[in-house]
Amino acid sequence: MKEFNAWNSGILPEAECGGRLEELIESIPRDSEEKVLRFRKGTYYINADKVKKRMLYITNTAGDREYSRKETPHEAPVALYFEGIKNLTVDGGGAKFVLSGKMTNCVIVNCENFVLKNLTIDTDKPDFHQLKVTAQGKHYVDFELDENEDFTFKKGTVIYKGDGFEADIKSKAKVCWWANKVSGENREENVRARHPLATALKLKMTDKNILRAYYISTNSFNVGDLYYLFDNRRQYAGIFIDNSKNVTLENIAQHFNYSLAVVAQCSENIYLEKLDLTPKKGYFVTSVADFVQACLCRGDFSVTDCKFDGAGDDCLNCHGFHFKVDSISGNKAYVKFMHPQSHGYNPFRDGDTAAFIDKKTLLQTGESKVVTSCLRDEKTVELTLSGDMPKIGSVIENVSACPNLTFARNEIHRIVTRGLLITNRGKTIVEGNHFYCNFMSGILLSDDASSWYESGMCTDVTVQNNIFEYCGEHGIMIKPENSVHTGAVHKNIKILNNTFKKCEKVCFYAKSSSDLQFIDNKVLSAPELIKTENCENVTVK
Repeated sequence: MKEFNAWNSGILPEAECGGRLEELIESIPRDSEEKVLRFRKGTYYINADKVKKRMLYITNTAGDREYSRKETPHEAPVALYFEGIKNLTVDGGGAKFVLSGKMTNCVIVNCENFVLKNLTIDTDKPDFHQLKVTAQGKHYVDFELDENEDFTFKKGTVIYKGDGFEADIKSKAKVCWWANKVSGENREENVRARHPLATALKLKMTDKNILRAYYISTNSFNVGDLYYLFDNRRQYAGIFIDNSKNVTLENIAQHFNYSLAVVAQCSENIYLEKLDLTPKKGYFVTSVADFVQACLCRGDFSVTDCKFDGAGDDCLNCHGFHFKVDSISGNKAYVKFMHPQSHGYNPFRDGDTAAFIDKKTLLQTGESKVVTSCLRDEKTVELTLSGDMPKIGSVIENVSACPNLTFARNEIHRIVTRGLLITNRGKTIVEGNHFYCNFMSGILLSDDASSWYESGMCTDVTVQNNIFEYCGEHGIMIKPENSVHTGAVHKNIKILNNTFKKCEKVCFYAKSSSDLQFIDNKVLSAPELIKTENCENVTVK
């Protein structure tokens, strides 16, 4: 085994190491020999202007039109960049990497048999701002600004300044409702709220970090409420795994993320173990968007023994895509990514199976083998198919890119939307988890071909031995977004031996599904136990 010790390359704690670290990683051989990269315990600093910018097409992140004229779409600095490496273990040894400036934390692309473990990634003074309501009058509200942030009051507004950004506190206030609010009365309550300054008439500073905002009415505010303001474009990611195989993330902490905390795209056999995605001390939000996204993955996708606390979207989203058939030429089908936040990569491999899906019913109407595939432009994939051809205007799903999902023994806390959003044909097991305060459904099985275009049908799901402490909507919701019902979309769903302590809506809701089992579950509080629409073979015991 070859050993690469960071300290031998002058990479030592308490110093900026971005450039040297890039050089060290690039020097690691791309051969098949076992390799290990080690760090000494301590704090390392990486500045965004010291590392290279990379072109990253990451699913469910900023779309082309969300970038400003001064920005290059999908270009981002990357703190830790690994490409084309086999048989490498990166052992942080307890190292903490503190990032300064906006960047993607880590990229693992075209790698195989790769382990990243025993490290923490954090961001120094991010473009992410906490406001605390300290006083409320009939026509004014006082907000305490974080005294650790750098800001000035200028021309009637607060300007936050940091490495790589200058942000007006009122930015997007009139149109952006994508702020997080944590209740002063109940710190477990993390919900989406309108920008707190959206209806403010005037701002002024009454103390060095007290901002007073004037309103016609202040009824929506309460002393102690916390508001989190951020750029909601999902421009950067935490750890991005792309087109890689046999990747393990183990004992890694991330305490802030500008968008998705961990995203695996077009990858195979991914194992997330003992991740710590919890907020910094004094904060209640860790990630602006989802904690984990698995998109068009294969093999096994496993999430075990992790801590998730404070997400701005789902804890986990496992899905594929419905690609719209744009045109046909002979045995070639030209299919398109349909959502503006996902495109720029080819998720098909030779020999994959493309299933033809009816957009209205979401049922499969046929299938064909992929002989060859290539990306024609950012949004168009050319497929050469063997066998039947789909209809123009229909959608197709790559059913070869559906992993077997295991989500077990995790703590899921303060999630603003769903605990789990699953649209996946692979065998799925959700077992032994504690879901605590999900402000939509604890688990949603979806499927759509009209909005996010996230596929597909669930065919084998077991949810057992979990605790759902609080669900702001349904405990478990099975809701494919079909507009016409001609048969079951989801099948073989088992809900066994779970405890639902409180559901604000129906504990178990299902539509357009069959072969459902709801057995030996303990429901302590819910308006209604079960509700079904257009379902067959439902067993409740």
